[in-house]
Amino acid sequence: MKRLMYVVLFVLLGGMTYAQQAKYVFYFIGDGMGVNQVNGTEMYLGEQEGRIGTEPLLFASFPVAGYATTYSATNSITDSSAAGTALATGSKTYNGAIGVDVNKNALQTVAEKAKKAGKKVGVTTSVSVDHATPAAFYAHQPDRNMYYEIALDLPKANFDFYAGGGFLKPTTTADKKEAPSIFPIIEGVGYTIAKGLDDYKAKAADAQKMILIQKEGADPSCLSYAIDRKEGDLTLAQITESAISFLTKGNNKGFFLMVEGGKIDWACHSNDPATAFEEVIDMDNAVKVAYEFYKKHPKETLIVITADHETGGLELGNGKYELHLKNLTKQKQSQGLLSKAITDLRKAKGNKVSWEEMKALLADKMGFWKEIPLTWEQEKLLRDEFENSFVKNKVVFEESLYAKTEPLAAAAKKVISQIAMLGWTSGSHTAEYVPVYAIGAGSKLFMGKMDNTDIPKRIAEAGGYK
Repeated sequence: MKRLMYVVLFVLLGGMTYAQQAKYVFYFIGDGMGVNQVNGTEMYLGEQEGRIGTEPLLFASFPVAGYATTYSATNSITDSSAAGTALATGSKTYNGAIGVDVNKNALQTVAEKAKKAGKKVGVTTSVSVDHATPAAFYAHQPDRNMYYEIALDLPKANFDFYAGGGFLKPTTTADKKEAPSIFPIIEGVGYTIAKGLDDYKAKAADAQKMILIQKEGADPSCLSYAIDRKEGDLTLAQITESAISFLTKGNNKGFFLMVEGGKIDWACHSNDPATAFEEVIDMDNAVKVAYEFYKKHPKETLIVITADHETGGLELGNGKYELHLKNLTKQKQSQGLLSKAITDLRKAKGNKVSWEEMKALLADKMGFWKEIPLTWEQEKLLRDEFENSFVKNKVVFEESLYAKTEPLAAAAKKVISQIAMLGWTSGSHTAEYVPVYAIGAGSKLFMGKMDNTDIPKRIAEAGGYK
């Protein structure tokens, strides 16, 4: 009898272990998405519903939650390449490194482990395919700016599906020499390149390995911001859906899919709150696609969401015990497109723009005066910048990591943050904790406090990768 009990217990334990093994793994990384980016987005959504409180994002409602530290091997504040490498390999490295350790030796990534274990592998992003975070999963280079060399590492990894905006330096090496285009090189080893969603749909059935980028003529550095999106623009949710479709066709032994919401970081570098919150929502929409897949395979699917670091030092409150996030909904486009609109008006008028014309533009794009009343101080901030830029012709563009902005657009951004009662401590990264959320097979591994290097190790454990 006792022996029978042991046999039954062994079978039950074995069944539990099997049930917790993740055949399908989704690894979402919100670049620059700290705890306040998530909390702020949920309160922004709550105020749109006409109430105080939060309207939960799907991923922030997952049953397992934790938080992670993000420091690199060389500094308490990491860059995206060192953080991406930590999230991909489970090892700390120096700022600027892609998939290599502090001695510049190649590190094995969790994606490479998944491929070795027989899984299909996808690496996707809303920025360029050769950008720091996606690159850290397939490339091994000493410098994140070696875009051409990073792209040449892509076919060496032999992953099944890549997607993003495009490639930054397809014909130019790190030492600025002209080189053969990466596209025929990649196609020559069996990859099909699709430009846009329609092209992908036409080619996917016959393709063995796929790279999905934007249509010809689109900006290869990134997808459009969600707040700026036009009909027909490629989205992160569409990329996620395409990846699932491609990775599950044919011999289905499971997959590993990394999805980066890369432009949360860009918006926070610009201290552009409405754009940042809309990017968090946009990544949540991509998570919803994964969640629909999870509901069909709940015992075999793991979804993990985290960030590489926080960007901007976002403060939810800047003095009074108040937030007015609903005002951010009056902003019609990103700071980058507002800057372009101001530049276009400057050119159209030969720099002879009146204050009334500028007020009309700001009312249309930001809701100032028309929908949002301004204080005397706020209007003075805008008027003073107008005087400098358009009367005195002292135009000093504000520069952040990913944007060069008309000074009046930068002033408008400061005003909208003031109105919403938000603050920013930085135009760069911070050392704040980042959130970790999980659901599905092996998700309990992601509870509590951890370091970013723990996350890929726990994914490998949940997926049974060696």
